[in-house]
Amino acid sequence: MPVEPPPSVWGFPPADSADPDGIVGVGADLEPGTVLAAYRQGLFPMPVGRTGPIGWWSPDPRGVLPLDQLRVSRSLRRSCRRFEVRVDSAFDAVIEACAAPDRPHGWISPEILVAYQRLHDLGWAHSVETWEDDTLVGGLYGVAVGGLFAGESMFHRATDASKVALVHLVGELTADGDDRRLLDVQWSTGHLATLGVVERPRNRYLQDLAVALEAPLPRIFT
Repeated sequence: MPVEPPPSVWGFPPADSADPDGIVGVGADLEPGTVLAAYRQGLFPMPVGRTGPIGWWSPDPRGVLPLDQLRVSRSLRRSCRRFEVRVDSAFDAVIEACAAPDRPHGWISPEILVAYQRLHDLGWAHSVETWEDDTLVGGLYGVAVGGLFAGESMFHRATDASKVALVHLVGELTADGDDRRLLDVQWSTGHLATLGVVERPRNRYLQDLAVALEAPLPRIFT
């Protein structure tokens, strides 16, 4: 089970006070207690610009993947049979791959990387990995708080490898039939929309978040 860190010394403005870009505030720190407090309030940390200070974001609309709306094509089903999926066996390798400096639109700074490694050490941040012939070929990482899984980033080195990780994650989030869980992806993109990601108004997201936080952790993260 995750270990609750000391509480943050910072307080955040309400999520619905964000500016038009979705930024609630800038600064504070990336201590585990601060980051967890942000997620529980509907915020997440990300630099402002590629090299700017840490901002605390609450975009409107918010990208989410309804767990009963994941789209799995025939080719993706075949890929699911091709790869082995593991959980939390290579967290550092996954986040480092997601943070590779040559990735387009990269945003995972060294301080962000360290912050999520600390959350992983405490049992809050997790990786879902795809393996082929004992080689890591894709995966994703995020933060699990109650029934919330806040997806942060994914990568692939083989076709469909990151999508297979997502299929496995959704399967685990729904395995016990608890429909309160929430899979947050922050923003929707054209690629994510093909998998079933939709945009929801901020106020709807915050309502769903409050419900999700009351749900238990999925079995794979306990």
